[in-house]
Amino acid sequence: MARIINPQQQRNIGIMAHIDAGKTTLTERILFYTGKTHKTGEVHDGEATMDWMKQERERGITICAAATTCFWKECRINIIDTPGHVDFTVEVERSLRVLDGAIAVFCAVGGVEPQSETVWRQSEKYNVPKIAFVNKMDRVGADFYDVLKSIEKDLGANAIPMVIPIGSEDNFKGIIDLMEMKAYIFDENSEDHEYRVEEVPADLLETAKKYHHIMVEKAVELDDTLMEKYLEAEDKITQEELIRAIRKGTIANKVVPVMCGTAFKNKGVRKLLDAVNLYLPSPMDLPAVKGTDPNDPEKVIERKPQDDEPFSALAFKVQADPHMGKLVYFRVYSGRLPAGSYVYNATKDKKERISRILQMHANERENREDIYAGDIGAAIGLDHTVTGDTLCDSDKPVILEAIEFPAPVVSISVKPGSRAEQDKLSKGIAKLAEEDPTFTIHHDEETGETILSGMGELHLEIIVDRLKSEFSVEAVVGQPKVAYKETILNNATEEYKHIKQSGGRGQYGHVEFEISPADPGQGFEFENKIVGGAIPREYIPAVEKGVIEALRKGALAGYPVVDVKVNLIDGSYHDVDSSEIAFKIAAIECFKEAFRKAVPVLLEPYMSLEVVAPEEYIGNIVGNLCSRRGKVLGIEAGKAGQQIIAAEAPLSELFGYTTTLRSLSSGRATSSMHFEKYVEVPSAIAEKIIEESKEKKKE
Repeated sequence: MARIINPQQQRNIGIMAHIDAGKTTLTERILFYTGKTHKTGEVHDGEATMDWMKQERERGITICAAATTCFWKECRINIIDTPGHVDFTVEVERSLRVLDGAIAVFCAVGGVEPQSETVWRQSEKYNVPKIAFVNKMDRVGADFYDVLKSIEKDLGANAIPMVIPIGSEDNFKGIIDLMEMKAYIFDENSEDHEYRVEEVPADLLETAKKYHHIMVEKAVELDDTLMEKYLEAEDKITQEELIRAIRKGTIANKVVPVMCGTAFKNKGVRKLLDAVNLYLPSPMDLPAVKGTDPNDPEKVIERKPQDDEPFSALAFKVQADPHMGKLVYFRVYSGRLPAGSYVYNATKDKKERISRILQMHANERENREDIYAGDIGAAIGLDHTVTGDTLCDSDKPVILEAIEFPAPVVSISVKPGSRAEQDKLSKGIAKLAEEDPTFTIHHDEETGETILSGMGELHLEIIVDRLKSEFSVEAVVGQPKVAYKETILNNATEEYKHIKQSGGRGQYGHVEFEISPADPGQGFEFENKIVGGAIPREYIPAVEKGVIEALRKGALAGYPVVDVKVNLIDGSYHDVDSSEIAFKIAAIECFKEAFRKAVPVLLEPYMSLEVVAPEEYIGNIVGNLCSRRGKVLGIEAGKAGQQIIAAEAPLSELFGYTTTLRSLSSGRATSSMHFEKYVEVPSAIAEKIIEESKEKKKE
């Protein structure tokens, strides 16, 4: 089947912003104007089309990125509405990886807010061209010009105003198009949200001329030929030349066209759609995507965004659908794929069959016979594929750059409410983990808990909520325990005789150990140094098993013992009473006695922590880290006035740190942490932990 849409007339865009800037409302208006919906759903009524999850409607926030397709004039626009809350940063990250352009929404009152900075930095990482939309111009305190300055100052962007507002707050009537130098006045009472095109009002003529001049100056800087023409005579430059230059600059990420309006009151949305068509790139405008050869990771392979190239696509989202099973969202970078055909998952080295290809509209969908370069769709039938996997032609394999996800930073423990719920809990957690790469699970053998880790408290709250509502699991949620370990600082020698006589055959095992600390991270080492057969060879494995069993629960506070070397140096046996079990018991008791003599200490996990924050918050953040027994290793300057703090701190002090960091920095700081090493616990804290451990044993 031939392609219906010219790829030059296609746009893959995302809508990104700080929480509550109006992303979802803007998406609703776009769907209304493009004829995709016949009424506008409101977020505050819990009826937004794109917020289709129960948890989204209850909270009035976007949790998972929803995809849809609509048409504006001659262009097909694939839109992804991304979350604004920092806990769902993964949804923004994976969306930006596969999008060609983005609309960055700013509140006309709040301006550049903390999460706007985070998503902006994410988009810069993937070099995504952007249009800025200053929303909520009807709100009290709205100031378009202040937001324009803030975009340039706080985000380091080269903002190019394409419109200016006519009035603000209650008096916001319309916009002046600086390219046409015409006023667009919106009719408040019209059901079809009609507008009139008029001459620029006299009181705004000077302002309009000033910003028209700024727009022209910034546009000609993007094109040498246009600059020459501008220097000769500014008025000879045509609208088409300006549009071409601004489009070229936007695609190269050198400028950001700025629009304004109020999505809720239906003002300025159609002009924004025009700007999407005019300035944001089509898949064909982007350079070839680069990947590597699965058989030779050093070899770079390019795939051009053309239908006749070998097929290549990136899976960027997995969704568990109650009716259809596993849905995999993917972006096609090259080639064509008919439904029902086989694809090669180069990341997993597996061949899979795509049974159906779907065009998504939030949680509704329609079947497609095939999919082409530049398209975004969803597939059914990809059992082995997860987020970040490359799908390609098996004869011409390629692995595209995977999506990097930040490490989870907050953990909770869960256990089923009853034994019957265990199976449901395991299945539910496994499905949710497949959907969300920033949600990880591990079963802690030491504490016997299932530990769920995520990006923040809200993230984990939603996961627990989904376990209840989607998988009918009533889970008991608790706090995770820190996995402490025990080790020794000195050498010690100890012997132990296990003698038991109870009539008949007795038990006899006699061992002598020399224990010493091993290098950090070396683990456990056992060596048999007996010469002359003081203990027969057949009992040596039983001795080692006894030591390994003793290592599982240390004699200090019951935590596992690490980094210890044990030498078996002597012992004795009895011809009748000695047995494997006797030597195993002797080994356990001998190790415990030797361990207590060798200056035992508690170890705790230390995390390597990186905090990125604006300069004005650094003092508070450093002070807080020091109060958490943290060590600041260095502070260096980052981009756009950000400072990067490198630090280390014990994990036990970092529970709830993300929330504290947000309040310390008005939400403008971000942090990432990973396990670094085990470090000795200070004696005062160790005594408290040992005391708590003894109390639990008594219970």
